Amino acid sequence: MHTVTIQGMSCQHCVASVMKALQAIPGISSVSVDLTKGQANYSGGISPDVVKEAIAAIGFTALDVK
Repeated sequence: MHTVTIQGMSCQHCVASVMKALQAIPGISSVSVDLTKGQANYSGGISPDVVKEAIAAIGFTALDVK
């Protein structure tokens, strides 16, 4: 499981947007987003850069991908 810290999420609509963006990346599965922690968790062997680009494309900033 990988974790990405996301800056800029403030509501459940933001959570839904992040989930949709991550689920659209081929190879990613088991996506969950925690608004309180400002993090998303996902499974898959995807490059962190791909994840950061997908999050940036919807208006948020990915600070850290682990």
